[in-house]
Amino acid sequence: MGLSTEEPAPDFAGLRVFAFESRMAVETVSLIERFGGRAAVVPAMREVPLQDNHAAFEFAARLLSGNIDLAIFLTGVGVRELFRVMETRYTREQLVKALAGVVTVARGPKPVAALRELGLAARLTIPEPNTWREILSSLSKSVQLDAKRVAVQEYGISNHDLIAGLEARGALVFEVPVYRWSLPEERGPLRTAACAIAKGEADVVLFTSSAQVTNLIQLADAAGVGPEIRRRMREIVVGSIGPVCSQELRTHGIEPDFEPAHPRLGHLIKEAAARGAKILQQKRSQRAAIIEVRQPGDATANRIESSLLAEHPLMRACRREPVPYTPIWLMRQAGRYLPQYRRVRDRHPFLEMCRQPDLAAEVTVTTVERLGVDAAIIFADILLPLLPMGVGLKYEGGDGPMIERPVRTEADVQNLLDVPVAESLGFVAEAIRIVRRALSKRTPLIGFAGAPFTLASYLVEGGSSRQYQATKTLMYTDPPVWHQIMELLARITAEYLKLQVEAGADVLQLFDSWVGSLGPDDYRRFVLPYTRRVIAAMPPGVPVIHFGTVTGTLLELMREAGGDVIGLDWRVDLAEAWHRLGYDIGVQGNLDPVALFAEIPEIKRRAREILDRAGGRPGHIFNLGHGILPETPVDHVIALVDMVHEMSAR
Repeated sequence: MGLSTEEPAPDFAGLRVFAFESRMAVETVSLIERFGGRAAVVPAMREVPLQDNHAAFEFAARLLSGNIDLAIFLTGVGVRELFRVMETRYTREQLVKALAGVVTVARGPKPVAALRELGLAARLTIPEPNTWREILSSLSKSVQLDAKRVAVQEYGISNHDLIAGLEARGALVFEVPVYRWSLPEERGPLRTAACAIAKGEADVVLFTSSAQVTNLIQLADAAGVGPEIRRRMREIVVGSIGPVCSQELRTHGIEPDFEPAHPRLGHLIKEAAARGAKILQQKRSQRAAIIEVRQPGDATANRIESSLLAEHPLMRACRREPVPYTPIWLMRQAGRYLPQYRRVRDRHPFLEMCRQPDLAAEVTVTTVERLGVDAAIIFADILLPLLPMGVGLKYEGGDGPMIERPVRTEADVQNLLDVPVAESLGFVAEAIRIVRRALSKRTPLIGFAGAPFTLASYLVEGGSSRQYQATKTLMYTDPPVWHQIMELLARITAEYLKLQVEAGADVLQLFDSWVGSLGPDDYRRFVLPYTRRVIAAMPPGVPVIHFGTVTGTLLELMREAGGDVIGLDWRVDLAEAWHRLGYDIGVQGNLDPVALFAEIPEIKRRAREILDRAGGRPGHIFNLGHGILPETPVDHVIALVDMVHEMSAR
């Protein structure tokens, strides 16, 4: 990885050194300057304790009842935060006494120190570089894991390799998330640093965690300097604290130049000072010799991958081109009917699943692999853009989403917080990037958003509604306020969808789930201009599926609003609807979701009817008329996918 093995005395010799520490920022500046560098240290992340941490309380209950055999502690901060939460219900004395009776494993000196503060000594300390591989290796040599009940205190993201390795050795694993990694509250300095690196104002960049890499690139992409940062990183010195951080750099197309002999901040800075000038000189010499010649193989590979995806049946159907079979995907295909989804959902609240990119990506990808559908759709929720607006959006179990502070007056509109989309909803973009990498160019990925009318209705009603009385009353009695709301939501929705495209979404779906409550005149006056504005703002070449429910009287107006494909619910006849829309636009649908509860022969009969109504015309995407219901038999869903492929084969 390094370009030289010679180690002169540490001296940056005036090089400009960027680092992204938060808790150790002061020490980082001091070390860089001690070794003659010009330091620019900007926090790239913060550790946010989880709210309503049910996993912490469950860990305590299992611990006190003797249902944990081995506990793995991965961070010192995590140990302290875990005890802070547990001590709101139990005494420290109870917890420490119970923990003393199990095998405790510490990943390095920091959790060792945190346990020592509690009066506990770790039974096993993982040696450097203490990655998941060393954890598994040490445990395999020291402990019999088969049938052992193992708790893992997690940090900002779940380590799937560690969990899988423990389970492969027969352990019964219980994950205990304690905090999540997030962008800093004040993002301006990080954005400024990203732009400075993109302008060539850095000589050395040092990373001490994978989250720093993720957050820097996320803000750089949002600021439009992501490609330039990646290019600049090939010209300067990039230091990585260890293998996990290096892997994240490579994921974003950045090759680290070195890792320190010991994965510590001081070692990283000292080795950067010793080796930085020579590495930088070698890179500049290589660049001058090459004269910035791009590698044609990389570009060729990208073109091949892009063309392969462009020829996928779903993408061809969006363009109304002939396909070898009718492509199929299903709304709400990653949902409670799937055991894989329920296993994740049992451990994490819904909103946490949306906000943690690795969890959202996991359920997205595993669903595609399980069902064999022709598209992935990112796991998220149509109301996510309302979260940062300050209206008190909550997801209350079976009652659905609730708005604590509905928006019904001009004063309410003025109180709405402006949404910096790239920052507030960046977790969706990151989930898309993870899924895109996992799927490569094999399967199209659908991004989505709620349409302005449906979002506005939630804002005004404060939750679900049958009559939409508050929404319609506002439209009829105070049109200026209604239009202010729709203006705001149209802008945010367009920015949110474009963010998803930039992250790697191939197709977009706009969900107007509640628009069927309106008649044509109200749709034309209060909705159509804003939906059209959103769709018109989408990048060229990215197909848009425009979907609504109970829209039999609105189809022509929906077409006028825009979209490459119009989604049909099960209440309309597909053949008649397509005729009304015109055959120069695609259609999607439209099996009744309840039909999946019927026996397989009946499902096949109904699927055949829909295919017959489509008549084999280019532009049909098979789907349900709405989302899969929670109790749907999984084998019926898989059977539907298989039979659509088989019956529609050209």
